[in-house]
Amino acid sequence: MVSKPKELLEELSHAGPHEVLRGNLALAGLPGVVFTPRTGLNLPAVAFGHGWLQPPGRYRGLLSHLASWGVVAAAPATQQGPLPSHRLLAADLRTTLDVLTGVRLGQGDLSVDAERLGLAGHSTGGGAAVLAAASRGVRAVATFAAAQTLPSASAAAVKVTAPGLHLAVDGDLVAPAGGNAEAIAHAWGGPVQFRKVDKSTHLGLTEGSHWSQRLLHGKPNHRTQVLVRALFTAFFLTHLTGTDKYRPLLESDVKRAPIGFERGPEPVAA
Repeated sequence: MVSKPKELLEELSHAGPHEVLRGNLALAGLPGVVFTPRTGLNLPAVAFGHGWLQPPGRYRGLLSHLASWGVVAAAPATQQGPLPSHRLLAADLRTTLDVLTGVRLGQGDLSVDAERLGLAGHSTGGGAAVLAAASRGVRAVATFAAAQTLPSASAAAVKVTAPGLHLAVDGDLVAPAGGNAEAIAHAWGGPVQFRKVDKSTHLGLTEGSHWSQRLLHGKPNHRTQVLVRALFTAFFLTHLTGTDKYRPLLESDVKRAPIGFERGPEPVAA
């Protein structure tokens, strides 16, 4: 029996069945955090790029949520200053995936499948995830309030053939959708979906308080966090594990996040 999108959204809004462990990427030579299920071999994994001035700890709820559903999630703690290099953050995201696939995690009872990798990010970290995806093969890319980067994330998006999910914020004053997330989505080289989240802000996905809120418009929003966790989880489980259970959610309008536009894969020639 196929579950209804509303039921799937409710299911994925809650933590998954796995106990979650938190680790430190610095043990492998790269500062950052990693969240994993307690055990599991050949798991899917996602590297997450933080937004401008944001420490990775502001996304711990999202990273932990993905891990609770069986997806290893890690975020490098680099390029956090006021003048970050987007190119270097993209390189660190690629390195993060290399670390996850090249190092046996936990007590040796955790491993990541090099063929089941994804990238994600917020703000300029979302743009950096696109840059990383353009030069490293991954199977899925998801962003929230993605911002343009230097070099251009839109230009890089043309080279990305993996499925993409881009969530923008309606009325975002920091990275307005039209020139940022929406432009990236329109330029996407592979299957793509674009949605606008209403009643939120550029910082809606972040958690806790941080001095950068004095500079950037917006603040954490619990409803946004829950919604993004559910959509990201459905997206990565669908494209990294091969399950079709959550596809109905991805194919449907969601309250506060209707589908703005989408483009499927190119038909295969007969």
